[in-house]
Amino acid sequence: MTDAILPTAEPVFRGETEDITRPKISLQNVTVSYDGAVAIDDVSLDIADQSVTALIGPSGCGKSTLLRSMNRMNETFETCRTEGRVMIDGENILRRDVDPVLIRARVGMVFQEPNPFPKTIFDNIAYGPRIHGLATSRDELEAMVENSLQRAGLWEEVKDGLHRPGTSLSGGQQQRLVIARAIAVNPEVILMDEPCSALDPVATARIEELIDELRQNYCIVIVTHSMSQAARMSQYTAFLDRGRLIEAGTTEQIFTRPRDKRTHDYITGRYG
Repeated sequence: MTDAILPTAEPVFRGETEDITRPKISLQNVTVSYDGAVAIDDVSLDIADQSVTALIGPSGCGKSTLLRSMNRMNETFETCRTEGRVMIDGENILRRDVDPVLIRARVGMVFQEPNPFPKTIFDNIAYGPRIHGLATSRDELEAMVENSLQRAGLWEEVKDGLHRPGTSLSGGQQQRLVIARAIAVNPEVILMDEPCSALDPVATARIEELIDELRQNYCIVIVTHSMSQAARMSQYTAFLDRGRLIEAGTTEQIFTRPRDKRTHDYITGRYG
């Protein structure tokens, strides 16, 4: 990488990556503010299906706010206002007639700290299928629980103790339990906000392997502060700074041939 990269002008980058011809998610001029203070400023970004897209940038740059706009979680904050359009398969999920509960079934979320419900392992996974009426019998529900735990790589570790509290598991197991809970309702998208930051290196490696497997069937968007993790795990990367999208593209391009000097400086540790 060379220092000969020239800084671009200030206009907002339009996240139109050449090989994303039919994006799963398309953010169009999204602006998010809290009490009138802008946290996300006119961001447009296309996100591919069956891939991992990493959102990177300095602390406080708006990564988590942008992530939460993709399943309307920002609406849980009374002072938050979102403008623009968030399209999933061509449908604007910000429309008032779209039920956010149904959107959150389509777009699952995994947070920084593992947050299993104060229930058994079985009931953690069964919760979503129950409230959404996805299982018509106990046998069907049990099959859904087993399938979700299998896909999260946790079944062999917990199959003989499904009625133990979810909170009795280790941190890495709890995070895989939360991922299993998210996929139990058959979402189309999985959002992950620093899912490995509270885990040890061994548990982090297991989660990264799991994410790589899940991307074959899901659109995954992950917020991470780890440049090495973004480079290892993602196929696409978007760099944000002070609420604005500076640059987006394939992970290879962003990490080896960034167009903007700010991206180059952040990735090489000179900034942020």
